[in-house]
Amino acid sequence: MPHDNFLLQTVIFLAAAVISVPLAKRLGFGSVLGYLVAGVLIGPHAFGLVGDTSDELHFAEFGVALMLFLIGLELQPKKLWALRGAIFGTGGAQVLLTAGAVCGLAIALFDFSWRTATAVGLILALSSTAIVLQSLSEKNLLKTEGGRNAFSVLLFQDIAVIPILALLPLLATVEVATDPDDLQGWAYALAVLGSIMALILAGRYLLTPLLRIVVGTRTRELFTACSLLIVLSAAALMSWLELSPALGTFIAGVVLAESEFRHELEADIEPFKGLLLGLFFLAVGATLDLALVMQKPLLLLGLLALLVLVKFGILFALARVRGMAKGEDWLFALSLAQAGEFGFVLLAYASQNHVLPAEVSSVLIALIALSMAFTPLLLLAYEQLIQPRFFSGPRQPDITDSAPQDDGSPVIIIGYGRYGQISGRLLNACGFETTLLEHNAEQLELVRRYGIKAYYGDASREDLLHAAGADNAKIVILTLSDQAASLEIVSRIQKYFPHLTILARARNRMHQYALMEAGVKYIYRETIDSALEIGAGALQLLGLSYHQAHRAARKFKQHDQRMLESLFPYWRNESQHAAKTKIYREQLLQALQEDRRDPDLHLDHHWDTGEKAKDSGEPGVKPGL
Repeated sequence: MPHDNFLLQTVIFLAAAVISVPLAKRLGFGSVLGYLVAGVLIGPHAFGLVGDTSDELHFAEFGVALMLFLIGLELQPKKLWALRGAIFGTGGAQVLLTAGAVCGLAIALFDFSWRTATAVGLILALSSTAIVLQSLSEKNLLKTEGGRNAFSVLLFQDIAVIPILALLPLLATVEVATDPDDLQGWAYALAVLGSIMALILAGRYLLTPLLRIVVGTRTRELFTACSLLIVLSAAALMSWLELSPALGTFIAGVVLAESEFRHELEADIEPFKGLLLGLFFLAVGATLDLALVMQKPLLLLGLLALLVLVKFGILFALARVRGMAKGEDWLFALSLAQAGEFGFVLLAYASQNHVLPAEVSSVLIALIALSMAFTPLLLLAYEQLIQPRFFSGPRQPDITDSAPQDDGSPVIIIGYGRYGQISGRLLNACGFETTLLEHNAEQLELVRRYGIKAYYGDASREDLLHAAGADNAKIVILTLSDQAASLEIVSRIQKYFPHLTILARARNRMHQYALMEAGVKYIYRETIDSALEIGAGALQLLGLSYHQAHRAARKFKQHDQRMLESLFPYWRNESQHAAKTKIYREQLLQALQEDRRDPDLHLDHHWDTGEKAKDSGEPGVKPGL
């Protein structure tokens, strides 16, 4: 079969994903294992439906970079600083201990030179960021103590790729000619530090203003293009320095974590991340050389068992030293007991610099691919055999200081204009956090100048609501005056987040009827209270006491609400609605006149303020209250 047909290869990759992933999830294996198995079957070493997948693998590695960007968006700098102990302490110890152990075993068992053994140890010390984070996220384990610590170690490993890349050429077994244009060591270090600082400064002072300009165009696809431009630029900068693109995108994500565009960025990038990660897993599966596995099955299976046992033992010991809870230590150790995708990059770099012989590299490629494919099975074993022993109920997120949570606010306010600001300020003043979503760029800029933190986004998008924390929120306050827009958002919330209680603003009676028809229980007409307050003030100026005026306003509101509910069945029939409205208006007039003739009304003077209220000149103002 010709393998140079791009469209045909794309169809094969997509078909493999569509068939394998639902089947794997139905069997309880998770999507990652489904992708890997499908990649093995369609790869050049099995049915040969696709040829060499090295190009697809390099392209799909960008999916890992997108994943790190999204993780960075969730980690504000102060939260990243709170994880410093797990990142540099546990992460650093894991890399050094694992590299040392693998190096010693390579010398003792295979008589490798210390240079070759050191390179093998450094390459196999890294774990798979893509597989671990995807698998833990699917099983809702990423925010547990074990999951958080696993993420911290993976983050250190991504950072450790920098010194490992610098060290590998020094381990070359033969002298390699250097390009005179290459930077010297000190100059390279300065270039790395300068690029990272430039990325941080650009994110803080250039990217947010750029996004505001893009939002002002009101062109949604332009915002998506700008989001991809930011991520691609950060990845390209790190690639130019021969560093991990994922490190650059992670830094960009952390810098933008405080931006008002955080949720919209997450919603726009998420689909690309999922698609590219799936392609990445397929390409990893296709790299597995089944012929080599069949030629040396005992060697590869023995190496796999040895690698998993060594990494598991070191990780489990570090978990106990760190004081992780029982059960969490198993999750932490099993999730990281494999080699990672950056191993492929380091192997290619080591081969170019004559650090490893070709036969050793081929065996290591197969070992890395096997260990990555084995990881979902380890996590499945944890879920079925180990987790039930330590956790009888649903897993709770880690709430320790070293692993801060960002599960979102209990209240999401959609629309932060004059109406939404009042309710938001009240909730904040009473100690309740809110997540504010506003789709009007000018309004967003206005509230930002007053120091109010609001996020840009179209709340009719299910992915944006998810990014804004709708899964963990309790209440949505919908303040939009646009009837069509508010009804569309109500429909999305009821479909994808049925646990949320909706409190909705209604612009008028027809808007309220439409919301009632949509099933919204708590509806508030925007002008009713302020209009009645004005009416009560006018009644006082006309001679009624304070209590008489506000009692009339209260009765009017109660009767009006009953009338509105009674007229609901007729709201789409204008003639019937008008006829019924006349009847209820006459009943309201009669009720208020009877109330004026109430024989106990003379007792109302106890509610009034006497001459002080008259002297104040302000209807409804009660001095002393």
